[in-house]
Amino acid sequence: MKPNKHSIDFGKEEQYLNSDKFVDQIICGDCYQVLKEMPDNFIDLVITSPPYFQQREYGGGGLGNEDNIDDYINNLATIFQQCVRVIKKTGTIVFNLGDKYLDGNLLLVPYRFAVEVQKRNPVKLINELTWIKINPTPKQNPKKLIPSTEPFFIFSKTDNYYFNKDAFLEYHDKCLNNGRKKVGNEIGKKYFELIDRSILSDEEKALARKELNETIVDVHQGKIESFRMKIRGLHALPYGGQAGGRLSQIKNKGFTIIKIYGNSMRKDIIESNVETIKGNIHPAVYPEFIVQELLKLLTKEDDIVLDPFLGSGTTAAVAQRLRRKYLGIEIHPEFVEHAKNRIRQNINNHTLDIFI
Repeated sequence: MKPNKHSIDFGKEEQYLNSDKFVDQIICGDCYQVLKEMPDNFIDLVITSPPYFQQREYGGGGLGNEDNIDDYINNLATIFQQCVRVIKKTGTIVFNLGDKYLDGNLLLVPYRFAVEVQKRNPVKLINELTWIKINPTPKQNPKKLIPSTEPFFIFSKTDNYYFNKDAFLEYHDKCLNNGRKKVGNEIGKKYFELIDRSILSDEEKALARKELNETIVDVHQGKIESFRMKIRGLHALPYGGQAGGRLSQIKNKGFTIIKIYGNSMRKDIIESNVETIKGNIHPAVYPEFIVQELLKLLTKEDDIVLDPFLGSGTTAAVAQRLRRKYLGIEIHPEFVEHAKNRIRQNINNHTLDIFI
C-alpha cells in the first residue's frame, strides 16, 4: 500500500544505508522515503506530532492537506507502518494528534487513526496519555466548549518494551517526600492491640506481631511511608483487583500488611501549557515538558529517538538534553535549519540537563 499524492514525493530517493547517518542527525527529506531506507529494529522510540488534518498550511501541500479524512488516515497509517518496522522489539511509538470539526461535527481523528493502525500492524496500544492544556486556545463558537485536551498514543510491537514508570513525572515524588511528616513512636500501636483482641491462633498472632514490627522498622528507616493492616475477623475482606494476594494472605495466615511507598500514582494524564518559543518559525510546537517526560518513561541514555515530522526540532533538542541520540526528519528546509540552530544553542549554552 502506498500513500497517495498528497503526502509522498516519489522523485529521486536518497540512500541512507549507512546507519551512522541516522544518529544525531536532522535530515531534510520526505519521511516516508527516508524511513524506507532505514534498517529494521534500529530505533528505540518514535515520538512525533504529525500535521493535523486540515488545521494549518505548512507550505507545499502534503500530509494534513488531504481532501478527506480517509486519505489523511491512509497516508498517516502508511508512514506509521514504516515506524513499526524500524523500532526495536523493546521500543515504542508515540503519536500525538489533534481533532477536527467538519460542518459542526467532531471527526474523532485521533481515534480513527489509532483503530486503523492496529488493524494494519502487529502493535498494541498500551496507553493513551491525555495532555491537559492549561492555557487552551479560546474558540469563538458559543455552542461548543473550548477543546483543552489531546491524546498521545503509546504503541508497542511486543510486551518487552522499556517502561520506566518511576522516572515519569518523578518530581511529584520529590514534592511529596519533602512534605512528609516525621514518624512518631506510636506508629502501629493500634494494630498490636487489635492483634491481641483478634480471633487469630497464638501462632498466627506471633507471626502478625513479628511482621508488624518489621514493617514499623521499615517506616522508621524511610523504606516505606506508611502501611495498613487487615486482620481476619476484624476487617472487611479486600475485593476487586487487589483481592487475590491479600485475600489469600488473610485466609492462610490471618492477616495482611499493605505497604505504602509514598510515591505518587503514575496516571495517564499530563498537564502543560501550550508553548510558544522565542524566535520559533513553526506554526505548531508541542511542549518540551511532555516530550521530556515521555523520553524519561520510554528510553534510557544513549537510546535512539526518532521524530519523522521534526518541525521546529523540539524532539531532537529534548533528546539531546537528556543524553539520548536523536534523528529528525523534516521536509521543509527552513524548519530543518531552525531545528539545527536549536541543537547548536543547546551545546553553546551547556543546557544538556533535565528541566521541569
